[in-house]
Amino acid sequence: MRKSRHSIQRLLAGSTLLASLAATALAPPSLQVLLKGTPHDALFAVSFDREQGLAVGAGGAIFDSRDGGRTWSAVTPAPTELGLMGVSAAAGRALAVGQYGLVLRREGSGAWQQAESGSKQRLFAVSLNAQGQAVAVGAFGTVLFSSDAGKSWQAVAPDWTPYTSDGQQPHLYASSIDEAGNLLVAGEFGLILRRSVQSGDWQLLHKGDASLFALRLDKNGHTWAVGQSGCVLRSEDQGQSWQTVDIGSQANLLGIQDGGPGEVLITGMREALRSTDGGSSWQALRDPLVPASWFAGIAQAGDGALITVGNNGQIVRIKN
Repeated sequence: MRKSRHSIQRLLAGSTLLASLAATALAPPSLQVLLKGTPHDALFAVSFDREQGLAVGAGGAIFDSRDGGRTWSAVTPAPTELGLMGVSAAAGRALAVGQYGLVLRREGSGAWQQAESGSKQRLFAVSLNAQGQAVAVGAFGTVLFSSDAGKSWQAVAPDWTPYTSDGQQPHLYASSIDEAGNLLVAGEFGLILRRSVQSGDWQLLHKGDASLFALRLDKNGHTWAVGQSGCVLRSEDQGQSWQTVDIGSQANLLGIQDGGPGEVLITGMREALRSTDGGSSWQALRDPLVPASWFAGIAQAGDGALITVGNNGQIVRIKN
């Protein structure tokens, strides 16, 4: 049976966050809270361009770091009141996306400006490369491409009929673009597709049951996807084949990032897991903050530190 549709917001909003009552010893790595808001605050995505970091979330919240994620300050006034779900920074530029097809763009340290995306669908993720090419994805099969650092956008979604059994347009939660401009998108029904920059054609790479919420191409050339019910997929051949990785968890997984040699960290709903051997084995982070929280986006700062964001407007550094 195919699993029912899920949106990231529904998973987060419907979750009852229970604090852990066990006073256990902390096992490395531990979590250092850099910033915390109110119980009504939420941050969904984080990105770094060397020492410059950005985190975005509910109510148009944007937080900025200029020192590799050590300190953060709110962008005021916020450029929008709409929720921001995705952010990406590269080569001195930045893009943020969110509700009602919203796209915000920034050049250098200038002001955030709204760009016309041509879509009214909620946008869940965006990826920007150093050449100024970008892909944004969202609800009901939305895929948008920009070749001018987000100034203008064109719809490039495939015909979904061959990829879904009943012709549904899948929600897409994750996107990636390489330096050549090839697109990778993932979302509902375990779908992972690639679009060639040369031909413009789409290729189905994976289909399954669990929705996929995050993608990552690591430093060793492995491609990762994580999602619903503890689903972790890994490819060692640029997505042509995928292996299911058993991490010993059924949590909904929302983020993945590689760190130092062999290090991979996964974040999710009341769960965070770390591998130090390239994904062969996994250990749960035992910090008491984890079972009381959800963490979504995760990124690596210029100094190698891993930074994640989540409920209560938290920005957290993962300390080794």
